[in-house]
Amino acid sequence: MRIHTYTAAETGLLVNSYLLETDQGVVAIDTNLLNSDIAALKARLAALKKPLFAIFVTHAHPDHFNGVMELVREREVPVYATLGVERAICEIADAKRAQWAPVYASEWPSETFYPSVVLLNRQVVDVDGLSITAREIGQAESHADSYFTVQAGDEPPIAFTGDLGFNGTHPYTADGHTTAWLQALDLLTSELAGAQHILPGHGAPTNVRLFDDQRRYLLYYREVVGRLAAGAPTLTDEAQVALDQAMQQFLPNAPLTWMIGLGANAVATEIACERLVHV
Repeated sequence: MRIHTYTAAETGLLVNSYLLETDQGVVAIDTNLLNSDIAALKARLAALKKPLFAIFVTHAHPDHFNGVMELVREREVPVYATLGVERAICEIADAKRAQWAPVYASEWPSETFYPSVVLLNRQVVDVDGLSITAREIGQAESHADSYFTVQAGDEPPIAFTGDLGFNGTHPYTADGHTTAWLQALDLLTSELAGAQHILPGHGAPTNVRLFDDQRRYLLYYREVVGRLAAGAPTLTDEAQVALDQAMQQFLPNAPLTWMIGLGANAVATEIACERLVHV
């Protein structure tokens, strides 16, 4: 197996799409956000001059599923996702288009192709010598997350973990599930200890230390948001500026800084609700 990575520009959130080249064909994992990057990914696929055997989608965010329609437009290809991911994509795709199409204009795809094959937790799919195992995680970075491990023969597995860990960029926290995400990170550190490589949705290939780094980021982000919000479900403009400064100091020179403020109110609301439950 040879892995080809297409990484979008920062306008496309630096998202990674992976093409796994086998002897006879190609398997895609995640498919980019914007039409220009999707076209580039499609060109990369065409350059391999092998048929596309399958597409796997790690989670329910458009930067990972927006490009599916263009990849399957000229061919019949199974599109795999876990049950939770498939349901979440069906629930949010139209709302995401309504939210972001005015921002990105013609760069936002006009159609969504929904997963056609739903996988159970830990279900294995065999594709041209690759054993691909689906692992349903549930709410974490998004409303529904999963990861896939891919094993070729007796080689150690490689994990494609979507956005369960961002490597070297500020993460997306606006779905407001940071407590569940932290719990998932504890699980991932144990489950993927034997993975040869971890290929994240954003950032370079790495190892299980990715999840320790993501945990530290989320814990600090929650601490700063909680302190600045002081029990309120939203942050003031001044608090937003303070949060941005704190997180840029925590992760200096990292891209996607606009993500810092994007999730602030969602996490403030999450923390405020948790406090109410424990009163």
